Amino acid sequence: MLDAIPPVRGRVGHPRRKPDSLFADRGYDHDIYRDQVRARGIVPAIARRGTRHGTGLGTYRWVVERSFAWLHGFRRLRIRRERRADIHEAFLKLACCLITHRQLRAVR
Repeated sequence: MLDAIPPVRGRVGHPRRKPDSLFADRGYDHDIYRDQVRARGIVPAIARRGTRHGTGLGTYRWVVERSFAWLHGFRRLRIRRERRADIHEAFLKLACCLITHRQLRAVR
């Protein structure tokens, strides 16, 4: 999956092909995974098993978990009943637009 990362947009010039670091939870706490990430020139930030929570990785993960919770607020996305992937993707994009609209409206 790391090899399939598209170029990272940013400053003018040669686009970056890989991120600087990779955040992962305790499920990936194994030296094999760390070695594979380092071999690609990426710094692994993988939580260790048995350590206390609140080491800092959760602040980044919380954003993703919160977004999934917002998407599950849409009943049609919570349980996928659509057979066609394009229709499901359309509802997913619509939900993302609605979430963004709500967030922008709340900022005012």
